[in-house]
This record gives sequence, structure tokens and C-alpha cells, in this order.
Amino acid sequence: MKNITVSVDDEIYRKARITAAERDTSVSALVKEFLLSLNVETPGHQDLKEEQEALLDSIWQRHPNFSSSENLSREALHERS
Repeated sequence: MKNITVSVDDEIYRKARITAAERDTSVSALVKEFLLSLNVETPGHQDLKEEQEALLDSIWQRHPNFSSSENLSREALHERS
């Protein structure tokens, strides 16, 4: 297990201690719970993944011969018409 140090201003720390006391836990436990929650996929996250896949599919259908390995030169990319 790793220990970390987090710096917050006095008012935030005071509010965190109050919240921790109300939940009968510690500030460290609150921080740990928050960090663990970052790794959980929410239902909205899955919706965004599906939306992204649908968008990529529509792009591939409109440009079936596109290959990202066919890089344009810098000059071609910035060519002015």
C-alpha cells in the first residue's frame, strides 16, 4: 500500500473533516473512496463508448479507403488552395 500527501487549503480540510465525522470515517478513507470511484465505469461512460463507436463506423462508411497509415507530408497538409 502506498501513502500519498495531498495539500489543500484550511477551509477545504475543515469541510472534509466535518464530512468524515458525519460519515463516521476519516479524511483518508474519504480520499481513498474517491480515488477508487475513478476506476468504476458509470452507465454514462458506456453510452459515450457506444456513441464514439457509432461515429467511427459512420466515418469509415463514408471514407472506406481511408488509412491512417497514409500520412500526408506537412506541406500537403498545410497546402492552400
